[in-house]
Amino acid sequence: MSTKDDVEGIRLQKVLAAAGIGSRRACEQMIDEGRVEVDGRIVLEQGLRVDPRTAAIKVDGMRIPTAPGHVVLALNKPRGVQSTMTDDRGRPCVGDYLRGRKERLFHVGRLDAETEGLLLFTNDGDLAQRLAHPSHGVTKSYLAQVKGTIPRDLGRRLREGVELADGIVRVDQFKIVTSAPGRALVEVVLHEGRNHIVRRLLAEVGHPVEGLVRVKVGPIGLGDLRSGKVRTLSIVEVGELYAAVDM
Repeated sequence: MSTKDDVEGIRLQKVLAAAGIGSRRACEQMIDEGRVEVDGRIVLEQGLRVDPRTAAIKVDGMRIPTAPGHVVLALNKPRGVQSTMTDDRGRPCVGDYLRGRKERLFHVGRLDAETEGLLLFTNDGDLAQRLAHPSHGVTKSYLAQVKGTIPRDLGRRLREGVELADGIVRVDQFKIVTSAPGRALVEVVLHEGRNHIVRRLLAEVGHPVEGLVRVKVGPIGLGDLRSGKVRTLSIVEVGELYAAVDM
């Protein structure tokens, strides 16, 4: 049997409060102040009913997650773990760290087994697809321990582009974090998604990777999340992801 909420939607202030924006009274005040937008229109009247599953709701210009049950998770993938939910050969995989989750989770990109660091998962298929598609230009940041002494012009060369077997690769940013005789720790930022792209790129310019960690995807950083641990992204972080892909 359908309820009134099913037929007419749910009051906007109730949706905002359920999303964790604030108390219902505080959400009503936000509406009165013109800080809330639904599907591109600023809402000034109380009592508007919306469908939280489909409405694009923004507070102070930032979209907030309102669809019931939608989650975005961050995992610090350990080295030696496959970026698959299951593995037919019995190898450790990311699914081992997500056991017990009832949602159908989508990868947001992958990491090769020997690369550790940030992986995002969500049951919001549209968000996952947009984050993964190169047209949205979502950058990924890596820390790479490499061999060799880094020449002063390497950053310029990487930004201008390096020819690989499957085409030219250009980084968005490159910097030396620390250096020692015969090796260095460098940061590479790019929005490429090809397999083993950082390893192949640095090997091509004469600096093979000894260790690789992804520390950031778009606006979301690895922070102090320990290896093998999972956390749920906050409302603000999900909003930042929406903004990064123009949702």
